[in-house]
Amino acid sequence: MILITSCVGDLNVQPIDPNQITSANVYESVADYEKGLAKLYATFALSGQQGPDGQPDIEGIDEGFGNYLRQYWNSQVLSTDEAVLSWNDATIKDFHWHTWTATDVFLAALYSRIMYTVALSNEFIRATIGNENEEIKRFHAEARFLRALAYSHAIDLFGNPSFVTEDDLPGAFFPEQISRSDLFSYIETELLAIESDLGDPGFEYARADKSAAWMVLAKLYLNAEVYIGSAKYTECIEVLNKVLTGPHQLASDFRHNFVADNHTSPEVIFPITYDGVNTQSWGGMVYLVHAQIGGSMQAYDMFGTADAWAGLRTTSAIIEKFDLDNDARALFWTDGQSLEINDIGVFTEGYASTKFRNRKLDGSPSASDHNVQVDTDWPMFRLADAYLMYAEATVRGGQGGSRGQALDLVNDLRERAFGDTSGNISDSELDLDFILDERARELFWEGHRRTDLIRFGKFTGGDYLWPWKGKVAEGVATDAHRDLYPIPSTEIGANPQILQNAGYSGN
Repeated sequence: MILITSCVGDLNVQPIDPNQITSANVYESVADYEKGLAKLYATFALSGQQGPDGQPDIEGIDEGFGNYLRQYWNSQVLSTDEAVLSWNDATIKDFHWHTWTATDVFLAALYSRIMYTVALSNEFIRATIGNENEEIKRFHAEARFLRALAYSHAIDLFGNPSFVTEDDLPGAFFPEQISRSDLFSYIETELLAIESDLGDPGFEYARADKSAAWMVLAKLYLNAEVYIGSAKYTECIEVLNKVLTGPHQLASDFRHNFVADNHTSPEVIFPITYDGVNTQSWGGMVYLVHAQIGGSMQAYDMFGTADAWAGLRTTSAIIEKFDLDNDARALFWTDGQSLEINDIGVFTEGYASTKFRNRKLDGSPSASDHNVQVDTDWPMFRLADAYLMYAEATVRGGQGGSRGQALDLVNDLRERAFGDTSGNISDSELDLDFILDERARELFWEGHRRTDLIRFGKFTGGDYLWPWKGKVAEGVATDAHRDLYPIPSTEIGANPQILQNAGYSGN
C-alpha cells in the first residue's frame, strides 16, 4: 500500500497505456455521454452489469437482495404497519420488528447502494464539468440530481453518512462524515443550482426534469424539522406551487400508476423504469409484483405472471384505514387470507396486496406477459403526493398556500378513489391526523410510510402501535433512536472517520 500510495501521489495523471479505458477517453460523442448517464439511472433499477444477475455492482449479498429499489422499499415499508414478509432470509424480519442492528446485511447493502450511486455520479460529473454542449450540460445537471436523490435517501435513512463529491478525486483517503444539517444544506444547494439546466417538466419520460427536482426539494423541506430542527413549510409550499402549475395531471383511474403501461399515466413525475427484456433484475418491481402473489390468487389472470413468491402482506392496522367496499385504492386480496397475523412466517395470515401488476390498465398482456421479468415502472414521485404534501404544509402553518386549495386537492383524490363526492371531507376534518391516514391510503406501498410516521412522531414510541411492532403480536413501543438506521458496522470498521448514530453499539 505504501508503494501504491507513493506512485499516485499526484492524482491528476493519465494512464500510460492508451488502451486503458477511463473517463478521459471513453467519452468522445454526445451518445457516449448519454450511455454514461444511463448507467447512473440504472443504479436505482438494476443490481449489476448484466441482467438479472451474474456481475453484481456490490458484493457480500445475494445480487437480487442487493438491488437499490428493493432495499430502499424494504427499509421504508417493512419497518412500518404497511407490510410484513414471511420469508426467513437472514435478518429480513428485523425490519418489521424494529430489532435491526449495525451488523444487518440488508442495511449494509442499502448504504453501499447509495454510496455506489454517489461515486458513479461523481465520476460522471467530473467528466462533464465545463462542457458547453447544451445536451451534455443537461446530462451534467441530471447526474447532480441523481446524486442529490441518493443523498436525500441517506439523510432520511442514516442521517450522518460518509460524504464525497466530484472534488474528492479517486485515491487512498478516508471519506469524511457529514452532519445531517450540513447534508441538508448541500442537497438544497445542489437542487437549486441545477434547476435552470434541467429539462422542462415532462420533457422526456423517466428523465430527471425540473419537476423531479422540485419534488425532492419539497420533501426535504417537508421533513426539515426532523432533519435540522427548523420548519420550512413555507419553502415547501413555494416549491410545490411550481409542481402544481406544471403539465402533470391526475390519472383518471388510480390503478393507471401501477400497471405495465404506467408510462402513459399523466400523473407520474419521476419513475424508476423497468422492461422485461432490457431491464432485468431479481429486485425492484420484479420483487414487488411477485412477492405479493401467492395462495389462492389468480396470478396469471390478474398479474400477467404465474410466478408467485408468497411473501409480502399487510397488517390489520393499515387495512382498517380503508373503506374496503367503496375506496378504489383498497387493492387487497382477502380470499383465503386472514386479517390478523399470528405468525409472520405464514403467507395466508394478513391480507395480500394487488396494487402492482404486470398487466396493462385495460387488462391486456404486457410485452413481458407471463414472464418472471416485468414491464411495470416504479412511480417514485407522482402528482397525488404533491397534493398531499401541499395540504400538510398548509395545515402545519406554511405561508403561500390556502386551506381552500388544500381541501380541494384532497377531495380531488377522494373523488377519484370513491367515484363521486361521497367520500369528500369538510374543512373541519382536514387536520394532521386525517392527512397522515390519507397518505397511508393514497400512497400505500410506495415507499413513503416510514418517513411519514417519523415526521408525525408515530414511528417509534407507543403513540401508535401496529401488529408485531417491537416483535410483539399486538405491538409495543420501540426506542426513539430507531428513527434513524445505524451506520453499518462494515463502514465504521473500514473508516475511522465515521461515528455511529446514537443508540447503536459501535464507535
